[in-house]
Amino acid sequence: MRTIDQKASPSEREAALPDTPATPWYRRPALVPWAWAAAFCLLYATVAVRRHLLLRTTGYDLGIFEQAVRAYAELRAPVAPLRGEDFNLLGDHFHPLLATLAPLYRLWPSPLTLLVAQSALLALGAVPLVRWARRAVGPRGAHVVAVGYGLSWGIASAAAFDFHEIALAVPLLSFSLEALGRRRWRTAVAWAAPLLLVKEDLGLTLAAVGAYIAFKGRTDSQGRTDRRARTLGLVTSAAGLLGSFLEIKVLIPAFGPDGGYAHGGQLAVAHGSLLDALAHAPLDLLRPDTKATTLILVLAPSALLALRSPLTLIALPTLAWRMASENAFHWGTAFHYSAVLMPVVFAGLLDVLGRETNPRNVRAALATVLAVTVVLLPSFPLAQLAQRATWQTTPHLDAARALLARIPDGATVAASNRLVPQLTSRCTVVVFPTFPVEGRLYEHQRAGLPRPTAEWIVHDSEAPESWPYRPGHWPYPLEQQQAELTAAVGKYGYALVARRDGITLLRRAAR
Repeated sequence: MRTIDQKASPSEREAALPDTPATPWYRRPALVPWAWAAAFCLLYATVAVRRHLLLRTTGYDLGIFEQAVRAYAELRAPVAPLRGEDFNLLGDHFHPLLATLAPLYRLWPSPLTLLVAQSALLALGAVPLVRWARRAVGPRGAHVVAVGYGLSWGIASAAAFDFHEIALAVPLLSFSLEALGRRRWRTAVAWAAPLLLVKEDLGLTLAAVGAYIAFKGRTDSQGRTDRRARTLGLVTSAAGLLGSFLEIKVLIPAFGPDGGYAHGGQLAVAHGSLLDALAHAPLDLLRPDTKATTLILVLAPSALLALRSPLTLIALPTLAWRMASENAFHWGTAFHYSAVLMPVVFAGLLDVLGRETNPRNVRAALATVLAVTVVLLPSFPLAQLAQRATWQTTPHLDAARALLARIPDGATVAASNRLVPQLTSRCTVVVFPTFPVEGRLYEHQRAGLPRPTAEWIVHDSEAPESWPYRPGHWPYPLEQQQAELTAAVGKYGYALVARRDGITLLRRAAR
């Protein structure tokens, strides 16, 4: 039987009370975090599944990751034909932890498997934060933190954009941050260490976790020197730095087609010399204005209070490479890039509020967090659930499903970007028209695209975007896509099978 310290805070006394069958779930400390996680999982999965059913998911990136996970499920190397012939996806980014999803995919071979799994992983990140919040600010405050994290724009943007390996990092980092908040250094390292297997840049985040331990753990809670904790922190930092270095310089080039790290060029300095680059770095990290806006929005869910916590420094590696990148997609708030930052920001918030002695200040901070969450919510993807179009079907969707159903299982298909993930679970799929390989753009512009060899071609002329397209690279206008489609019929021997509502289905003539 647990004893209750009468000098403890109200939240601590409540946590010490035993659960009884008559206690509602929202007053059971052990169940509250999991209940919130289940609710968020359902919310994220609803958005993700509806997007897929509305043909809003894409080959770049849901289709690519499904091809990799499908290969793992079939005990093959993670080859993704969408990236190129025999392209091992470990040569693009280092994410072997994706293989943990293979058993689930083997049971349910569908892109929805990845979308639901991502929803669960993002929602799972709420569990340690809500648990921490009940200790730091009480049960009511914990509900505010749950809402703030679960509806935060960084998590919402990731949940509503295809699938990405970064979803695996969110709960790992969240549990690690909770352990850091409780000064459980070994537990924190155990949770953070697998980040090395999620993506190559997350070794830097692991190094930041180690640096925090080395700094905060140099003395114990009684002020005595703790050499073990400091050593653990330094070793963890070294392991993170070395791990990222080996993945970028050795492992990824070993798996890649060109023996290098394709994304390294995105961090190239814009100035002529190293000294010039260093001199301009502070301003370059904030220019253009999109970068400064993103930095503010990253901290906004915490009412900017995370700035007062050293835990927030763990976000610096991710923010640094994004702001230093030449890829404009990395600077903004869209896609999945900010998901891993949200646990850090809310951990910083809880660290600050846990040290606050004035209850009035705590209540004001939580009220501000809730207000910011409400204000930002309509501007980000979870608001799609309130849009009528999210719940409606159209003749175009019916046409797409009817034509895709005519393609047999096991076929090779070249498909428009938004049709790709409708086929990747049962066919071998590439993008039509094929996007020129980076570094060979001008060669392709001169010589034209490779001859199509897939058995089937399915093209959607009413997709909401021209694809392929990458910032600063060769855009592929819809007119040019149509020209490639015409060439397939007139030059390469494809026959028209059906055309309906802007969707064209071709089949290669038998030889």
